[in-house]
Amino acid sequence: MIDLVNLSKSFGTRSLWSNVTTTVNRGEMLALVGPSGSGKSTLLNCIGLLDKPNSGEICHEGKDITRFGRRETRRFRRDVLGYLFQNYALIENATVAANLEVAVKPQRASRKVTGASFAEALERVGLAGRADERVHHLSGGEQQRVALARLIVKQPALVLADEPTGALDHANATAVIGILREMAEGGCAVVIATHDDRVRDRCDAVFSVDGSALVAAHSL
Repeated sequence: MIDLVNLSKSFGTRSLWSNVTTTVNRGEMLALVGPSGSGKSTLLNCIGLLDKPNSGEICHEGKDITRFGRRETRRFRRDVLGYLFQNYALIENATVAANLEVAVKPQRASRKVTGASFAEALERVGLAGRADERVHHLSGGEQQRVALARLIVKQPALVLADEPTGALDHANATAVIGILREMAEGGCAVVIATHDDRVRDRCDAVFSVDGSALVAAHSL
């Protein structure tokens, strides 16, 4: 799905990580672990084209996405990528349904994706029948599950999740990881930056960022 080739990132004289080379496959759930400040989120942001490495390549289907222009970047984010942010990144004054609507790709919208698709996604995340509620009335755990439902509607090939359980209680954290696990088993590639051992233990492989390099993955 994604090949990282000799990636390096630094800020001033500080090297965050260097010579990162690995592959993230379809159907795989991979955990990025390491101490705070080691560069987990920065690596996610580079894969998601929200940041750029100082050197190296990030290849998707043979193309180095770090060289994409604005149009190609928009297309990659629209057609391939799904992002799960720790702060949920929802439209708080809009309804749950409206937040799901923004995930529908233009080509799918032209085929008039029905509310049943939204209903199915909400049922999967335990929010059945709540499409008309305003997001700001929901708890943090419920908002994160709306963000998950948005991913289910979008059906991305690659999901990047930045500390998705960081602010959640045990029950909501378990639900979130369960859905990400289902998405991986359905053929999606999932990369999660996390400090949560429960998340790490549900992943297929773990990469440890030690502050200067990405240590080789080990399978669980």
